[in-house]
Amino acid sequence: MGKTTLGLNLARDEYPDHQYLNWDIANQRKKIILQRFSSETELIIFDEIHKYAEWKNYLKGICDDLEKTYSVLVTGSARLNTFKKRGDSLMGRYFYYRLHPLSLREIANQNIRTALKDFPILASLEFPKVQQKEIDILNDLLEFGGFPEMYLGRDKSLHRRRNNEKINQLTNEDVKNIGNIKELSLFQVLLTLMPERVSSLFSTNSLREDLQVSFNTIKSWIEMLENFYYCFRLYPFNESRIKSLKKEPKLYLWDWSEIEDNEGGRFENLIASHLLKFVHFLHDIFGYKVQLSYLRDREGRETDFIVSTKGKPWFAVEAKWNSEKIDKNLLYFKKKMQLENVFQVIGQGGVDFMEDGVRVISASKFLMGLV
Repeated sequence: MGKTTLGLNLARDEYPDHQYLNWDIANQRKKIILQRFSSETELIIFDEIHKYAEWKNYLKGICDDLEKTYSVLVTGSARLNTFKKRGDSLMGRYFYYRLHPLSLREIANQNIRTALKDFPILASLEFPKVQQKEIDILNDLLEFGGFPEMYLGRDKSLHRRRNNEKINQLTNEDVKNIGNIKELSLFQVLLTLMPERVSSLFSTNSLREDLQVSFNTIKSWIEMLENFYYCFRLYPFNESRIKSLKKEPKLYLWDWSEIEDNEGGRFENLIASHLLKFVHFLHDIFGYKVQLSYLRDREGRETDFIVSTKGKPWFAVEAKWNSEKIDKNLLYFKKKMQLENVFQVIGQGGVDFMEDGVRVISASKFLMGLV
C-alpha cells in the first residue's frame, strides 16, 4: 500500500482492470463500507480512505481476509502516518511509497519500467544525450511546477489563481479539519513567509520571534506542513572531516513554482525535489539506505546537496542557475572529503564538461539521469 506517481503508473499497467474506490464519492464510499468489490479484478485502489475514522482496522481486515484474492493500493492527499494513532497496527501488511511531483524524465516518456533493471546495483550515474524537447520540459517545470494539473494545463492565469488560493485551501480545507490549530491567521502568515526562506538555513527560532508564538507551536506547524506535502527539510551531512556549528535544516517546497522573484532559489528547489524523488525511489523500491543532505562547515562553506549511501558520500551537487564557473566551496569539499562524483548543475542547456574533477552539466541532461 502507498502512493507514488511511478507506483500508480506501474500498478495500472500491471492491472488494467483495477477497481478504483474514492472515499470522497458517495456511491463509492458505500461500496467501500459494504466491501462490494469487483470479482473481475485483482487490484483494488482505495483513495482518501484515511478520512474514514476506522480506516486502519478496515484495511487490516481486508488484508487478513482477502489477501489471496486482491492486491491493495492505498492513496491519499496527506501522509497516512499523520493518522497513525487511529486504529490498529498495519505493521507487516504493507509497503510505503512516497508521492512526488512529475519529474523531467517521467514527462519525457522514458521507459521507467525498463530503467528499473539499471538500479539494483548503485554505480556511477549515466546521463543520456538530450534534445530541445527536454530543455522545453525543464522550462515548463520551472514555471508551472510538477503537480500534474498545473503542468499539463500550462495555463499562466490558472496557475496564478491557484497559487493565490493555495493558502486558503490548505488552511481551511486540510489543516483546519485535521490539525486542530487555533491561531489560523498566524498559520496563514507562516505560509506566506515560507517561499522566501527556500534554499537558506531554516531557523525555527527566527519564525517564533516573527510570529510571536512558542517554539513548540512553530515546530508542530512545520511538521504538519511536511505531513501535508507542502514543504520538506534537508539536514547537514554528518561527517567527521567537516566541523560544523550549524545544525539547522534547509527548507524547500514541494511546489517550487510558488517561489517568485528568485530564479536561483526556484531552480535549486527543482533540483532538490528531483534528487529527493531519486533517493526515495531507491529506498522505497529497492530498500537502499540512501539519504539526501547538504554540506556546511563552521566557516560557512556550503554545497547544496550530497547523496550518501549507508552514511558514505556517493555524489555531491551544486545548483547554479546561470554560472559555469566552478563553485569554490564545491572544490573545497571535493578535496576535503575526497569525493569522486561531483556535479555543478546549471540552468543553461547544451553544457557538459569536466574541470578540476567537477562535471559541469546542464540540468536538462543531469535530471534525465535520475527518475
